[in-house]
Amino acid sequence: MTGRFAEGERVGVLTTEPLGRVLDYRAPEGGCGPGDYVVVPLGPRHVMGVVWGPGEGGFDAAKLRGVERVLDAAPMREEMRLFLARAADYTLTPLPAMLRLATRAPGLGDPPTVRRVYRASGHEPARLTGPRQRVLDALEAYGGAPVTLAELSAEAGVTGSVVKGLVKAGAILEEEAPRDLPYPPLDPGAAAVRLEGDQVAAAEALVAAVAADSYSTTLLKGVTGSGKTEVYLEAVAECLRRGRQALVLLPEIALTSEFLARVEARFGARPAEWHSGVTATERRRLWRMVSEGGAQFVAGARSALFLPFRDLGLIVVDEEHDTSYKQEEGALYNARDMAVLRASICGCPAVLASATPSLESWVNAAQGRYGRLDLGARFGAAELPEMHALDMRPEKLPANRWISEPLARSVEARIARGEQSLLFLNRRGYAPVTICRACGHQIGCDHCDARMVEHRFQKRLVCHQCGATKPMPEACPSCGVEGRMAPVGPGVERLAEEVGTRFPQARVAVLSSDLFGSARALKEQIAAIAEGGAEIIIGTQIVAKGHNFPLLTLVGVIDADLGLQGSDLRAAERTFQLVRQVAGRAGRAAGKRGVALVQTYQPEHPVIRAILGGDEEAFWRAEAEERRVAGMPPYGRLAGIILSSPDVGQVFEIGAELARADAPLRRIGAQVFGPAPAPIARVRGRHRVRLLVKAQKGAPLQAALAEWIGQVKLPANLRLAVDIDPQSFL
Repeated sequence: MTGRFAEGERVGVLTTEPLGRVLDYRAPEGGCGPGDYVVVPLGPRHVMGVVWGPGEGGFDAAKLRGVERVLDAAPMREEMRLFLARAADYTLTPLPAMLRLATRAPGLGDPPTVRRVYRASGHEPARLTGPRQRVLDALEAYGGAPVTLAELSAEAGVTGSVVKGLVKAGAILEEEAPRDLPYPPLDPGAAAVRLEGDQVAAAEALVAAVAADSYSTTLLKGVTGSGKTEVYLEAVAECLRRGRQALVLLPEIALTSEFLARVEARFGARPAEWHSGVTATERRRLWRMVSEGGAQFVAGARSALFLPFRDLGLIVVDEEHDTSYKQEEGALYNARDMAVLRASICGCPAVLASATPSLESWVNAAQGRYGRLDLGARFGAAELPEMHALDMRPEKLPANRWISEPLARSVEARIARGEQSLLFLNRRGYAPVTICRACGHQIGCDHCDARMVEHRFQKRLVCHQCGATKPMPEACPSCGVEGRMAPVGPGVERLAEEVGTRFPQARVAVLSSDLFGSARALKEQIAAIAEGGAEIIIGTQIVAKGHNFPLLTLVGVIDADLGLQGSDLRAAERTFQLVRQVAGRAGRAAGKRGVALVQTYQPEHPVIRAILGGDEEAFWRAEAEERRVAGMPPYGRLAGIILSSPDVGQVFEIGAELARADAPLRRIGAQVFGPAPAPIARVRGRHRVRLLVKAQKGAPLQAALAEWIGQVKLPANLRLAVDIDPQSFL
């Protein structure tokens, strides 16, 4: 790699501005080096960028503007720049957009300074008002961590004067602290867990992979409760012993609290956190400490993959099958695949952990590209739950009820024994459709071609596409008749209403992402449930993801057929994964075997039979063969092209032009389908058209796509997004 650039030498700088290319500048006084974070002039503005290498030249050097200053931050390493470039090439994302993902921390160029922070003193103020109580509650919610005045005021919804008043009253301590401190060291030998059976061999294999200091990818497959976390934490321990950094990706913020507690019990300190619920101050600190080696272990959401690790020695993707690893807006990437890419560039192992792996990972393991380790039994004395189908066809339920009598009796038995039941329905809100019984009108979003969902707890109608809300109308917006608006179908809120009527004495908790104002509130509710704070839990797919409820012995799946509707390529796979995962929440405590009851109108459906039969390998083999015959992923390749514009005629015209100009795709044997209106054809006032490109597995798809799209000049108000390996077709 090129060494430092002397003052005045031509350098190439990549900024986060949407220009699509590296720009030439003159090196500043004192010079600069590859990877340095710099501030450069761009038109009338001053923007941040990274020195990407030598300038390209081709025009008068005298006309170049100079780099204004080099920021006080560890330079971006060569492996990180290579990772961003290769990720951009694979996803056909402009490189500046990838750089934005890698610089998502405030004040990166600020010099080390002190800041005023606040924490609770433990003393009650003499006068306790409502706003003061909210401040103290907010401090408690931060778990004792020091917070800034702005963060504390925003969290509590008060002005700074309320906080200052509590300082004067002695209830809060105001201190000066360095902005960016290293994280507490973790001790790999602090409290090793005694492993059993398959766990021992699996842990030894992962430890050996870390010790090899070379790239590998391993699928760690184990039934829910089999101790996958304990096994891969042994690999983390080896990584820490070798002085390298470890990254564990989690699919949901709600999972981090329990995971952090387990890590603290194992290593004597908590890892660093990175997700949307972390304060701006902590994000800046973590970003800098990761680059300087002051953070050994990071647990985070998918964007943690773009942190500037100094010496990354292990990447774990927990619940690797989870669809939330796919970024669906902006830069479209799958964090599972990008984790494997980053591990290969860093020369470190990647571990993909799941009870129900994605078909892609299953096939990669079957074909020998990935290693595979299996954990066949639950950890300790816990047993796998029994699984039974409840055939709903003979049930004579009233129109406004969804809990069958056999399921209700099972819930009552759990309540009598002091155990918990989980009722699972993968639908947020109260009802998916609101219809006028006078004229048949269904209330839709004003900005999208989507029906609005009633959220009765919030007394609003909500569009799950764009987030628009409006009050529930008394009169029909179409015919004007009052009192005839009616909900159709159940959501978790409506199910909670039925539970309240059917089990009036039971303590009920509803877990749905839209019911919590913050990630912290959701984590607190989950912790309360785990401690026995509810007898009946009602939840969407958020409950399927790794939570441990020791008292939970019954899972009732209200509508197992819901995910099988439609023509989604992955419908069978996702239904199988989701129902098996949620069923696995039952009976995780020793001595309490769980039961999963699956309500279905299609008990003979192959997916339902596979869920109940437990022969997962047979299901994956059958699903893989169907995909292979059809030439679909993972045996073929897909790319989605999404065009959107306020002008419906324009978007179809460009779509048709693309379809006609498909010669670059035909040269590699690819086919183009469409253009066709997207299933949700209008979102946020923009009309949407999709094209789908299908190619053989080894075809050079990205180069052909780039040439194909480059033939068409796009109007200013038309957006084109390329989705390589699409997960959603909406």
